[in-house]
Amino acid sequence: MESLQLLLDGFTAALTPVNLMYALIGVTLGTLVGVLPGIGPAMTVALLLPITFTVPPASAFIMFAGIYYGGMYGGSTTSILLNTPGESASMITALEGNKMARRGRAAQALATAAIGSFVAGTIATALLVVAAPAVVSFAISFGPEDYFALAVLAFTAVSSVLSRSVVRGLASLGLGLVIGLIGIDQQTGQARLTLGIPQLLDGIDVVIVAVGLFALGESLYVASRLRHAVPEVVPVGRAWMGRSDWGRSWRPWLRGTALGFPFGALPGGGAEIPTFLSYAAEKRLARGVAREEYGRGAIEGVAGPEAANNASAAGTLVPLLTLGLPTSATAAILLAAFQQYGLQPGPQLFDHNPALVWGMIASLFIGNTMLLVLNLPMAPLWARVLRIPRPYLYAGIILFAALGVYAVNGTVVDLFVLYVLGLLGYAMRRFGLPVAPAVIGMILGPMAEVQLRRALAIGAGDVSVLVRSPIAVVLLVLALLALLTPLLRRMLARRAAGAVPPSRDE
Repeated sequence: MESLQLLLDGFTAALTPVNLMYALIGVTLGTLVGVLPGIGPAMTVALLLPITFTVPPASAFIMFAGIYYGGMYGGSTTSILLNTPGESASMITALEGNKMARRGRAAQALATAAIGSFVAGTIATALLVVAAPAVVSFAISFGPEDYFALAVLAFTAVSSVLSRSVVRGLASLGLGLVIGLIGIDQQTGQARLTLGIPQLLDGIDVVIVAVGLFALGESLYVASRLRHAVPEVVPVGRAWMGRSDWGRSWRPWLRGTALGFPFGALPGGGAEIPTFLSYAAEKRLARGVAREEYGRGAIEGVAGPEAANNASAAGTLVPLLTLGLPTSATAAILLAAFQQYGLQPGPQLFDHNPALVWGMIASLFIGNTMLLVLNLPMAPLWARVLRIPRPYLYAGIILFAALGVYAVNGTVVDLFVLYVLGLLGYAMRRFGLPVAPAVIGMILGPMAEVQLRRALAIGAGDVSVLVRSPIAVVLLVLALLALLTPLLRRMLARRAAGAVPPSRDE
């Protein structure tokens, strides 16, 4: 009942005209960037981080939450119409969605994606309301060693799950940890890795890191691979669904929600795994006409993954708001935004800033409704966005990235650091290193260092203090499993491949 009262107070804050305007701006921008290939919600939030210096915290986070949900919505449009996912979580949607579009059922594919996203987002946000206070009451008992173990779990989980190999993920994490060390050591007062540059004594601003690695690096990478031919977009009318489409979609929506929310809440869970599992489950459960249509455009193969995709977005906010633990790239950028306002997500945030937290959660319900209104009647308009010339698009992103970063401190050094980080982000993509572990390492690294030193000070230098807490032991074991699971899976796959008996022809 207390959570419901706080949620009602949150609606009171979110329903003000100013915050409704920011919510509308957020969902519109999120849908727009989700539609455009190569631009995701993480890049958009990173580009808009400089506004944190002028916009009130509640309004900024309402807008960022709208961008997050909108990016999940918009990614389905380009997957269905262009067979090119706007962001990684929409890859599975392209398997059946584009085939439906080519069979003349683009309207039905877009409709089941939009309505399924609305259903999943609403249910998952309601689950967030229930789950967040329970996690907060548990996290209040955390000590320094528990927070350090939690950071280690975040490092290993994100590095192993969001990368094609554990080594590349850890290499990206190491780069982020090094960037986080730049500046004055808070305990000894010694300058670290500043190269004698006075502007680096306070460290590199998280806005510059996020914009450089995400926005600038992604723009340079995508621009280097631009195709000069105009993309072929499947024509679409107004999104709608018939009675049989409703009958075939509502169960996949619910099953996708049940898969997406818990995976989003897990460290390193993300949206890619539940969308794949949802697609596999719907394919296995398909009967009759649906089974025959798989591979040629089955509506269940769009409904389930899109629901899982959006449910995972709400799940991601559970560890972010209650523990300060980002489990996705966009969540890492949102954590950076909190830090720009001098706020640290976690149990204290719910106690000290309840209006901000519950206003943001309430805005998710509002933004979800706005997105449904935007996506259903305006599907043809979003399809036209895909025809924007790519050179103009990415040149504009680079320009706005530079202007936003220069506005932070007004120094040329920041621009130089931005371009260096942009080239680093481009090189990381070029050689297959994921960017998310680097950003999470840069953001959580200083916190992990502080908690480690605090725990060792309490234990008088005894390292065993790090494993005296049962919570810390469980978290460290989970971190070890997250690190070893991909390696064990690969070894088992090789062993299974070697155990296959030769054919008679051999």
